[in-house]
Amino acid sequence: MTISASREVASNSLPPLTTNTLTLQDIVKSLPREVFTKNRRKAWTLLIINVLLVCIGYCGIAIMPWFLLPALWIFTGTALTGFFVVGHDCGHRSFANRRWVNDLVGHVLFLPLIYPFHSWRILHNYHHSHTNKLDHDNAWQPFTSEFYDSQTGWMRGLYHLIRGRFWWIGSIGHWAVLHFNWERFEGKQRSQVRFSVLLVLGFAAVAFPLLIATTGIWGFVKFWLLPWMVYHFWMSTFTLVHHTASDIPFRAEPEWDAAQAQLFGSVHCDYPRWVEFLCHDINVHVPHHISTGIPSYNLRLAHSSLKENWGEQIRECRFSWSLMKEITDQCHLYHEDKCYQSFRDYNAQL
Repeated sequence: MTISASREVASNSLPPLTTNTLTLQDIVKSLPREVFTKNRRKAWTLLIINVLLVCIGYCGIAIMPWFLLPALWIFTGTALTGFFVVGHDCGHRSFANRRWVNDLVGHVLFLPLIYPFHSWRILHNYHHSHTNKLDHDNAWQPFTSEFYDSQTGWMRGLYHLIRGRFWWIGSIGHWAVLHFNWERFEGKQRSQVRFSVLLVLGFAAVAFPLLIATTGIWGFVKFWLLPWMVYHFWMSTFTLVHHTASDIPFRAEPEWDAAQAQLFGSVHCDYPRWVEFLCHDINVHVPHHISTGIPSYNLRLAHSSLKENWGEQIRECRFSWSLMKEITDQCHLYHEDKCYQSFRDYNAQL
């Protein structure tokens, strides 16, 4: 794994990242205007291709021999992750100009994932407003040692799992715990979330019994559960990798700075090209945190611009087992000076 995190100032006229003069608006203004332009043809072409690929995956699961099923589950689950990414653009209103189109497409694409669109949209936008802000960010924020100490034994054990080798189930917990309780939302948001929750629950109440009735329990596992687990593997992995490294800081609100958090605290990761294709370049994550208005098909152009301006200050890595081992071995508990502390180091101090 290689992660570039040089603190040296790039040789250009832009404000250096290590000072308080750089604002998020400065970074946004440095990007070419075309990265913010929605292209209807590209957006709908990506969606149609994605639907066709998911259909191909399910046809393969239906007709191929058993020994090919694992490969087909991986392919179909990864293609379903593409559904999420297109819906992700819808949630940020970067898929279409009309809000109702974004909401309609987002809800439809989230249905097979059993994901309430509006609750995800609202919570995810909150993550963008508070990226790497201690006690606020709602995506893979590390526990402080004090909070960890206050938890019950089973909660500590669960945290060990999702910060360790079972990181890939973390997205399932996030989905189940945060997205179905509309009472945690207020006003108009509550009614929107209630609609999304009831919609996906109604879909599941019809689709799951129908699937079981026609294909049996094994059909439910084969056609929905295992591809869905692959989807959550990628969701967990993307979320963890994009915001976690042993020297990426979480800052308390008084010290938190939006420009540093979005540009320096998010990570670009190179995955196998087929994953990037099926997931619509969600791995090109730094420009997405600079502005959520950039459609997925413009992320690479925006990333190139950021690289030209800030060079080695942009964090990059390559997906591998060694990368996941490093993250899951070291990045466990928040540490004020070291950013992260491993469970081993924490226990050694007791």
